[in-house]
Amino acid sequence: MKRVVKRRIRDGVLYAVLAGVIIAAIAFADWGTIHSNFFNWGIVKQLWPDLVTTAAVNTIKYTAIAFAGGLVLALVLALMRLSPIPPYRWISTVYIEVFRGLPALVTIILFGFGFSLAFGWNPPGGVVGAGLLALVVTYSAYMAETLRAGLQAVPAGQLEAARSLGMGGLHTMASVQLPQAIRIVIPPLTNEFVLLLKDTALISVLGMQYNQVDLTQFGRNNLTTYVSPTPLIAIAAVYLVISIPLTQLVAWLERRQQRAVAR
Repeated sequence: MKRVVKRRIRDGVLYAVLAGVIIAAIAFADWGTIHSNFFNWGIVKQLWPDLVTTAAVNTIKYTAIAFAGGLVLALVLALMRLSPIPPYRWISTVYIEVFRGLPALVTIILFGFGFSLAFGWNPPGGVVGAGLLALVVTYSAYMAETLRAGLQAVPAGQLEAARSLGMGGLHTMASVQLPQAIRIVIPPLTNEFVLLLKDTALISVLGMQYNQVDLTQFGRNNLTTYVSPTPLIAIAAVYLVISIPLTQLVAWLERRQQRAVAR
């Protein structure tokens, strides 16, 4: 039997198995129970509009604040990592390795409870501020390595050309190297933004007031209130509405960058 025929038979069997599983799931599932427990539109109506106006808005706000702060700190760390002065490189390396090695949840708990217990000091903004500061510290370590890779990816010939024109080191960095590095790392930074969007849910371990809740805490609160997983399905849908366009944007940016490199 020819290899092409064997492949077609194999593919046909796999398609048939998949179709059988789907038909069996549809035929034997208790759709009434699934609908009442997971897709109770009456409960969804009760969640509206706080699901969007409070929970979703807070999630996006926390993500934007943590990302902006992390990006600024990451740029400083990346420049320190590339510094010709050894102590700066050592400090940056230790910082990056420590906070990349620690789980984000541990860092959030440390900032939320550890500093107040050890030093009697609370970060500004209460528990939410502590959680955001922890996310800034954590994600700056990841983004610093992304920025460092982008800075090192700029061709050395362009830097030498800039210096031959009389541009100083700082001027070359700001005018030539950094703009190109940012363009190179936009796809991975957008991916970091998506990951951060989901990790803002970890702030909820510190406790929040009602007007501070993010999507995850909002879902947990209403899971207890309505004794139904429908609130979790609702917040999952909102997360997907926010994150899927961003992941598609990452894919588009990567394809565009690949085409630019191919030219």
